[in-house]
Amino acid sequence: MPNAPEQPQPPVPARRVTVDQDGPVLVEGPVEVTAADGTVARSDRFVVAVCTCRRTRTPPWCDTSHRRRVRNADATTHTPKDTP
Repeated sequence: MPNAPEQPQPPVPARRVTVDQDGPVLVEGPVEVTAADGTVARSDRFVVAVCTCRRTRTPPWCDTSHRRRVRNADATTHTPKDTP
């Protein structure tokens, strides 16, 4: 019996990645992240936040630690009040 011709595969939809300058990278899931040491972290969530500030306690996932960091630009724009 002859083999049936291969059916064309439907195109795989592109994953959406959103880069926030002041926060994490948001990636539509499911997601696998491979670290430099070869470990793999997987999330099946609809959208995952991948940490870019390296302050998270749950790498590679963001735990919003970036919200607590102080910006240098903010610190230099404030001037102390003059005392009479």
